[in-house]
Amino acid sequence: MKTPITLKINGEEHSFEVEPRTLLVHLIREQANMTGTHIGCDTSSCGACTLLIDGKSAKSCTILAVQANGKEITTVEGLATAEGVHPIQEGFKENHGLHCGFCTPGMMLRAIELLEKNPDPTEEEIRWGISGNLCRCTGYNNIVKAIQYAGAKMRGDELPSTEPVFVE
Repeated sequence: MKTPITLKINGEEHSFEVEPRTLLVHLIREQANMTGTHIGCDTSSCGACTLLIDGKSAKSCTILAVQANGKEITTVEGLATAEGVHPIQEGFKENHGLHCGFCTPGMMLRAIELLEKNPDPTEEEIRWGISGNLCRCTGYNNIVKAIQYAGAKMRGDELPSTEPVFVE
């Protein structure tokens, strides 16, 4: 028996009929057709399925769609606006934080929550903040730089250099 639910996804109301065991990640990808949210591990280990639920990052592979009924969901598709890309998207582009791109949507959404709570995090705070999201390319240095860039842009500070930093 299907259950009716309503979600506000990226600012728009959507109604669905879902099986009670449907995971939120499957609803977002298969019924809402927003495939930017990835399925990586199905065990909440990698964070590829991270999205924002009422502004808090959550791994959608561990949440039933019915549990999100009435909530506001933000996916990577909802970050850019008519005014342009979100500062986190710009940060990832400018700092080559995209790599293969599989973890990128989850990383961006996790980083947005991190920057909302701590607008000027240290490198260590960023690394801890994204520690639940895995980059299979192991390109964390550029991801950290991308988050620092986005934080500076969101604060209105001078933007940090986007030049590559080589580890000795």
